Amino acid sequence: MTRVAVSAAVLRWALQRSGKSSAIQRSFPKLGEWLKGESWPTLRQLEDFANATSTPLGYFFLSEPPKERLPIPHFRTLGDEATFRPSPDLLETLHMMERRQAWMRDYLIEEGREALTFVRSAKLTDDPYRVAREIKGTLRLREGWAAEQQNWTTALGMLQTKMEDVGIIVVINGIVGNNTHRKLNVNEFRGFVLVDEYAPLVFVNGADGKAAQMFTLAHELAHIWFGSSAAFDLRELQPAADATEQACNRVAAEFLVPEDELRKIWPSISRGSGRFEEIARMFKVSILVAARRALDLRLITKTEFLDFYRAYSDDERRAAQQGRKGGNFYATQNLRIGRRFAEAVVRATREGRLLYREAYELTGLRGKAFKRFAESIGYGVHAP
Repeated sequence: MTRVAVSAAVLRWALQRSGKSSAIQRSFPKLGEWLKGESWPTLRQLEDFANATSTPLGYFFLSEPPKERLPIPHFRTLGDEATFRPSPDLLETLHMMERRQAWMRDYLIEEGREALTFVRSAKLTDDPYRVAREIKGTLRLREGWAAEQQNWTTALGMLQTKMEDVGIIVVINGIVGNNTHRKLNVNEFRGFVLVDEYAPLVFVNGADGKAAQMFTLAHELAHIWFGSSAAFDLRELQPAADATEQACNRVAAEFLVPEDELRKIWPSISRGSGRFEEIARMFKVSILVAARRALDLRLITKTEFLDFYRAYSDDERRAAQQGRKGGNFYATQNLRIGRRFAEAVVRATREGRLLYREAYELTGLRGKAFKRFAESIGYGVHAP
């Protein structure tokens, strides 16, 4: 039986990187011997270990552990970027989105599309009010657009649609690809942005409650306007101590809840127990975002906000988890893949410009699943 001489340092690195040391050690009783160099795994055992630790198999043929780094800055509210080690889930998700974006960029250029003029169109020193107005104008959202929606979840859906309509790829997913056993950690990242003048892409961690997703989308829009790719955790909806992050948050806040309008109504609601509910109702944002904006404008104290945030976000996240059970698989795929990107892939496949094998890799759907998904978005294909 063929065995593979694997570096103990690489095995140890993969084990620590996985964040699941105890469970993996129970699944691989010979691991202790491998780490001591007393024996080596078979190729099949090594493949299983690679799968269990979410590590590319090729890494185990290196003499030393690779130095993995995110290709974009990762702004952490706690300021621990220097010591932070990205998880395999974040790395794999980010690289997956980079591949999709690269394909989309080439596709659009081949189609003869023009670069998007709004990308990198703002400077950090610009007035947040002006930037927020420019974003609304580009998305064709008139002043008071959210108030016209039935509720804030409807407003969230409308914002996603408007972003995709102007050329932004929007992906919302709470797991790695379609692997329900690999849930993304909200404490690690709430979202990230990959800026590109042809195919800007925003990713929202769908494991987060919907109350926070609206703020994440607005924050990501600001990143596109400033031309800054980044990942961020926005812990307690607060940005990292970075000039770009601070600017993005100011724009996001102004975009969702304009300062002038909130200050007008605050005197009449400030003492009421339902003050945040009233703000949320008027601006069609979540109650959580309403409270965060009141903090921005120093209408409430940080202690008041944190007390409210922790109680509300815990309840909202539990409700979101319950609401995720079941559902329409193909409707979910439209969020996980991104409507704009999905339509381009299916169209290219139908026209013979993209091999089915490549389409399967790009979407994570294969055979009949890809065919049925294409039909669900209005494109019939003949999957081999």
